[in-house]
Amino acid sequence: MVRVLLFLAAVMGAPLQAATSDVVETQTLSARVISVTDGVGAGMAVLQAGLDLTLAAGWKTYWRSPGEVGLPPDVSWEGSENIANVTLAYPAPTRFTAFEIENFGYGERVVFPLTVQLETPGAPARLALQANLLVCEEVCIPETVALTLDLPQGGGLDAEAGDLLSAWVAKVPSDGPMAGMALTQVHLGEEALTLTAQSETPFQAPDLFPEHGDYGAFGKPEITLADGGTTLWARMPVLSAGEGALDITLVDGDRAATMGADLSTVPPPAPGAGQGLAMILVFAVLGGLILNVMPCVLPVLSIKLASALSARDRGPMRVRAGFLASAGGILAFFLALAAAMIALRAAGVAVGWGVQFQNPVFLAVMVGLMTLFAANLFGLFEVSVGQRAMTGMAQTEARGGWGGDFATGAFAAVMATPCSAPFLGTAVTFALTHGPAETLAVFTALGLGLALPYLVIALRPSLVERLPKPGAWMAKLRLVLGGLMMAAAMWLVTVLAGAAGWTLALAVAAVAAGMLGLLALRVRTVPLALGGLAVAAAVAVLVPPAPVAQAALGGPWQDFARDRISAEVQAGNVVFVDVTADWCLTCKVNKRLVLQEDPVRDLLAKDGTVAMRADWTRPDDAIAAYLQDNARFGIPFNAVYGPGAPEGIPLPELLTDGVVTEALTRAAQN
Repeated sequence: MVRVLLFLAAVMGAPLQAATSDVVETQTLSARVISVTDGVGAGMAVLQAGLDLTLAAGWKTYWRSPGEVGLPPDVSWEGSENIANVTLAYPAPTRFTAFEIENFGYGERVVFPLTVQLETPGAPARLALQANLLVCEEVCIPETVALTLDLPQGGGLDAEAGDLLSAWVAKVPSDGPMAGMALTQVHLGEEALTLTAQSETPFQAPDLFPEHGDYGAFGKPEITLADGGTTLWARMPVLSAGEGALDITLVDGDRAATMGADLSTVPPPAPGAGQGLAMILVFAVLGGLILNVMPCVLPVLSIKLASALSARDRGPMRVRAGFLASAGGILAFFLALAAAMIALRAAGVAVGWGVQFQNPVFLAVMVGLMTLFAANLFGLFEVSVGQRAMTGMAQTEARGGWGGDFATGAFAAVMATPCSAPFLGTAVTFALTHGPAETLAVFTALGLGLALPYLVIALRPSLVERLPKPGAWMAKLRLVLGGLMMAAAMWLVTVLAGAAGWTLALAVAAVAAGMLGLLALRVRTVPLALGGLAVAAAVAVLVPPAPVAQAALGGPWQDFARDRISAEVQAGNVVFVDVTADWCLTCKVNKRLVLQEDPVRDLLAKDGTVAMRADWTRPDDAIAAYLQDNARFGIPFNAVYGPGAPEGIPLPELLTDGVVTEALTRAAQN
């Protein structure tokens, strides 16, 4: 703040033309040296200047600590006249990925503030600067720029140059107290750097840039916020051991601080590791239970109840075993999902809830599976592993079922993943921002919640006896449920079209239709089913995804552009962001019941309100980064920004008119 006030005071005089060097342009950047003054005033001993770099689109250059690879700027002042010393300051960096490696630096534009001390105060000076810079995009190019700035005796001040330099001086990290931040515990082990920090105001989008000698390198931080956002816990894998003092630069929006680390002997525990985890597990069980009544899972539960009707005359042991097998299928899927997410996070891959529905191979196999389920319900074949009753079943014969029951449970769990529900987002966010043990515990609790209806019937098989007795109506019910499965398969074909184009979607639909036709002709079922699924997967691999033209959004909606949000807010507008996808059924419910109906529709169409829609049907790094910066790992996600809420108001997964209206009103207040 002191540096900024110094610059603001410096530009209070009459605006004159500031001194600037000639602009040097290369393939990747343009460079110049600017000065707040166009000369050296009487008695002046210190000049304020800046190295101004404008980078070509997509190109980046590096901070003083470049990250895993890269080179920091190398600046020399040989050939300068009347210059005793020049101090170059580094604005806070941003994180970027080059060649799948984490790096720290700058894109688009950066101004490095220069503090120039004169040998003879008040005398003319020449600032001769040579900068060696590494600039990277898909390739890296070393650039050298030589700049000269002559400053005669006398001169005045320039407000424009002062404003530019003061803006970049404000980006230079201060110490912790000035930024309202402090490190509270730091532990550096062989495998990870773990720390906690406190902030006087809640953190919004924090990032960390550690410096540990010339060779120290760290991976992307895993960050968790607690205590209303005022406490930060972070863990960064050690990629390369460093030496000497450890400094941490903590950046959060417009504020940044560089702080020395006093190392502790033990790592700080993650927030919520004790009692908080117990509450999260309760949320996970409730979220999984609520998923049973979401539109994507309810048909599968109905199929299981239909199978229970047909099994009611086989005795309670058979009913119990079948529902336990379905619960086992659910838990097996969630355990496998947890293991996959733990492995992907360890490999540095961003993960999220439901993102497998962006994968064409997964969608193609799901279309084939749904077709097989529908064919089974239509009576075209049976999924059966013929078994006799186990010992103790009171000589009750049980045929088929357990393998099919297990598959039905796993299928229900798979179909749950494009849905969101109350409590689910909180549980998933906790799981994906904590360690492997917490991830496994939360996903197991989610599976238990989804399996609860199956476990209740397994506990009390007599509940099945209260259902209507089997009869001719069962055949009609199976036809209805089969029709629902085919409708779900056709819906997935449209999702596949959005993810990879209609050519691939129609090819997979043709494979599914061929499977259904051959099953109707009583072709051998097991080889056909396995072959059909293999062909569907092969088609998805071999047919290249087609570019999908962006459909007109219609109404008040505009394409999502994250960099527009702050500009619209500064202009006094309210911004509503809706992150959605074709495969997100909860998103469609929100649209149909809230966003496309009055009063919300009229509010979004008002002057001064900008409605942005982010389509995540296909993978999109910008949308994924936006979700991750908001500590969200699934959709729907909606947020409202405005003069009264520049950092945004996140909304719950299931929207209501009242929730949206209240958020829009709050955000509009100055």
